[in-house]
Amino acid sequence: MNFENSEKLFNQAKQYIPGGVNSPVRAFKSVGGNPVFIERGEGALMYDADGNEYIDFIGSWGPHLFGHNPLFIKEAILKQLEHGTSFGAPTELEVKMAKLVTELVPSVEMVRMVNSGTEATMSAVRLARGFTGRDKFIKFEGCYHGHADYFLIKAGSGALTFGVPTSPGVTKNIASDTLLADFNNIESIKQLVRENKNNIAAIIIEPIAGNMGVVPAKKEFLEELREICSNEGIVLIFDEVMSGFRVARGGAQEIYGITPDLTTFGKIIGGGFPVGAFGGKKEIMENLAPVGPVYQAGTLSGNPMAMSAGFAALSYIKENEDIYLKLEEKSKYLADGFAENLKQIKKSYAFNRVNSMMCMFFTENEVNSFADALKSDTKLYGLFFHKMLQQGIYLAPAQFEALFVSLAHTNEQLDKTIKAHYESLKSIL
Repeated sequence: MNFENSEKLFNQAKQYIPGGVNSPVRAFKSVGGNPVFIERGEGALMYDADGNEYIDFIGSWGPHLFGHNPLFIKEAILKQLEHGTSFGAPTELEVKMAKLVTELVPSVEMVRMVNSGTEATMSAVRLARGFTGRDKFIKFEGCYHGHADYFLIKAGSGALTFGVPTSPGVTKNIASDTLLADFNNIESIKQLVRENKNNIAAIIIEPIAGNMGVVPAKKEFLEELREICSNEGIVLIFDEVMSGFRVARGGAQEIYGITPDLTTFGKIIGGGFPVGAFGGKKEIMENLAPVGPVYQAGTLSGNPMAMSAGFAALSYIKENEDIYLKLEEKSKYLADGFAENLKQIKKSYAFNRVNSMMCMFFTENEVNSFADALKSDTKLYGLFFHKMLQQGIYLAPAQFEALFVSLAHTNEQLDKTIKAHYESLKSIL
């Protein structure tokens, strides 16, 4: 493949944008080489500035459940565009969107729209603190909840990739209120609760962690977590920015049958536009301004462009109950192909999957936690990534990220991916 135009664009970008990118993982630092610059997408395919075609398995890091540029979302956007892009005033679309979210996710009785997943999680934690009158909260090592200061304490995703446990600029005072627990280890929670009795406002968790690879929580772990929160007056927050509307219509909480107090959303809820949301119990949500004392605001929150795209996406999900069965069929087909390849090559690499989210770890140990994920051979993943890229398969440029299957992926494209997977592994092992 020729990447001449991408290289030129990257060199130009580095003059005006720190590192040449607007989100660190895009820089290809963890896999080596230079990033490709994407020009357009259609269905399951993307095309770069040099005209190279890729089967895309990141889908803008999860939002593109239906593939790139689906007609029904495009029509909704164009219709709204005729009326205006933003008003800074309430619209009917916001009401319709909020109502639809509460219909699809039973634990959400009220919802507030924001502009990103980070906004959603930071607002949910602030709300939990305001509701409980407590300062501290618990997060899990390896889970990523955005780039708010108090989340960047041994964070996953991009921060993990760069091998830095914390980010400069995060003060000791802020960090002191963030308590770290071990994913899938309930004893670590019990210990923190004992040591910080009546001072923990919330526990926030990705029920399906997608930023240390794909690592699902164990059902019994979440059940005990729910019980502890109920007994101790702690707000349980499910971060479903990634898993919400991705693994099931009602998200991970539908799969596990566990009800959180608050849930955060992003990605799919925006239909490809920047958007986030958080919602949950009415008694908690009504502590938000203007009815309550907990302040939260956003100039472009609930803007009609994002709401039109998001409402179209969620309406399609509501009206087509079989989409998650279709996603499961496609995802299983791909995963089974990968498994057969590993069998042929005589490797037993860890492979985690929940519906259309999956990850192959370059380690032969089971991956159930952050520590397990760190055993992966990231250099080997980098070689694998570039072998796949050269064959027209676009994966996440980092070991600790998810692969996403969309409704737009065809069996022919999945077969090509399975073949490329085999050839890539064979060439590097």
